[in-house]
Amino acid sequence: MLERTIIQSRGCKNVTLPDGKPGFQFQIRNPNYRGVQASLVDGIDIKLDGRSYEFDSALWTLQGETYRLEQLRQSVDVRWQLDELATITLPIEQPVQCGVHDLFVCVFIRRPYIPAQFSRSPFKTSAKVVVVENDDLVSDIKLGVSTYSYSGDINTLMTLEDVMADIADIGASGLEMLSEGDIPGYPNVSSTWLDNWFRLLDQYKLQPTNLGTWVDTNMWLDRDLTVVEGAAQIQKDLQIASQLGFSSIRPKFGVTSLDLLPHPIWREAVERSLELANKLDIIICPEIHSPTPIKHIVTQGYIDFIEETKTDHFKLIIDTGIFQTAPCDDGHEGIELKPGQKRPPFLEPLKVPMADLEEILPHVHFIQSKFFEIDDQLNDLHVPWADIIKTLQANNWSGWLSSEYEGRREPYRGRDQIRRQHALLRSLLNQNNH
Repeated sequence: MLERTIIQSRGCKNVTLPDGKPGFQFQIRNPNYRGVQASLVDGIDIKLDGRSYEFDSALWTLQGETYRLEQLRQSVDVRWQLDELATITLPIEQPVQCGVHDLFVCVFIRRPYIPAQFSRSPFKTSAKVVVVENDDLVSDIKLGVSTYSYSGDINTLMTLEDVMADIADIGASGLEMLSEGDIPGYPNVSSTWLDNWFRLLDQYKLQPTNLGTWVDTNMWLDRDLTVVEGAAQIQKDLQIASQLGFSSIRPKFGVTSLDLLPHPIWREAVERSLELANKLDIIICPEIHSPTPIKHIVTQGYIDFIEETKTDHFKLIIDTGIFQTAPCDDGHEGIELKPGQKRPPFLEPLKVPMADLEEILPHVHFIQSKFFEIDDQLNDLHVPWADIIKTLQANNWSGWLSSEYEGRREPYRGRDQIRRQHALLRSLLNQNNH
């Protein structure tokens, strides 16, 4: 699906022109109410970070072919359809830096049914676009994205394929997904959907990483799930994860306390599922999530379970919200604050020290890169990414950093913030490797 804004967030990048010089590339949708012959396109004024470029400076790519403006004016059988993106390539002096840039455009389209003195119609718009380094990432740490980051947009403004295209566009390769959020008809998976799933994975060169699942221990008001029922839920989700190609699941157990103590059935339910997890080679990963710190009975209970069972198929997921250093007051959907509360407890900064992370890293399989807001200068306002990356690399940790945006849910804000986080993470990972 096309974004409603004329300038699209996907497709903004540095390119090398045929003559070896640098170019800046972005995509725009047709701002008119109908498709037009390309000969009616009359240029595009561009202002990039305050520098202006003439209306005939850029190259236009339509239907896979690239044209100068004069070639478009003379074309006979080229069209710019209403549902088709135009790729604009602007020759520039030097590549733009990784990060956030101000882009203004004015697209000119001639409309012959309007009197000549008014027929050259200007369509103006501006946007903050994010350029992510497209160099290969030299690191054992791999980058992915959770579909949770697009909550509110997915199934309304975006399809699952749009999400996958976004992830591929920023050079990430891992896809984390929510079982009950993204699989139509869950827990049943249709063969038609499954065929399309693998087609899209291949098309966008993505690898399924972690499947978010739930064990709703208080599913009914009059009784809790039994161990047998909890184990059946885990085993069902292991089968689905295997069917879709995921390497781990995150069973979110119901809790019995404000610091997220899991329901007592968790241990035996997991133990009964280890044989299947081993057979399918899928790791069961409970999540350490704010307001639970690392030095806590919950985390220690999971580590004790690993050591006692000596299993390779039960490890930890760390949610980086536990490292939050500043309060987040963006609110949270579905949470009603009590009188006197400024924010939900899990949005209070825990400030878990890096030494605690370092201590448990051997047990950590997966990291959900939770964040709330990254500004125009690529500063995360809440989470200390430089410290996190430094700690992971110093301890030779390898695995997935899976972006999980949990800030405000204005339309398209998630996809913009994901691009910002990946620009930041790639800069830090490459910086430390050099």
